Amino acid sequence: MGVYTKTGDKGQTSLYTGERIDKDSLRVETYGTIDEMNAALGMARAFSTKEEVRTLLMMLQKDVSLFMADLASLGKEPHIKEEQVKALEAEMDEIEAKVGPLQHFIVPGDTKGGAMLNLARTTARRAERQMLRLARQEPVHQTDRLYINRLSDYCFMLMRLEDSQQ
Repeated sequence: MGVYTKTGDKGQTSLYTGERIDKDSLRVETYGTIDEMNAALGMARAFSTKEEVRTLLMMLQKDVSLFMADLASLGKEPHIKEEQVKALEAEMDEIEAKVGPLQHFIVPGDTKGGAMLNLARTTARRAERQMLRLARQEPVHQTDRLYINRLSDYCFMLMRLEDSQQ
């Protein structure tokens, strides 16, 4: 089977759970934006100069793939659980202990990896806005809403770690 299936030629795509949906639906826009964020995370991992950041990014990208599956599914239990939300929070606390509290505004771009993490952060924020609009129209798991809210903060903290002098 080739890459192209021709099943989307009329402007619809299949959700993970099999339902057909318009390609420009808010659900598809939301998980598409998360896919864009994941691409920025991959670029950040490729550009990162710190093994710790690359390792954390690889683990994050695996969870983000599950997160996209949640949004591309209807009527299924979420893959993202409270444990993943708490893990992001704990990791942010550990990073802050290493880099210290924020003392001033940050102008992104000190490193390529940090700049890509900032792009991932802003993309996560756009995805969160889309998800909030989606949640007003369709069911969205509460753990997914919490997770997207933490993702932008986590990207910010990873950017600080990547750009730190440590």
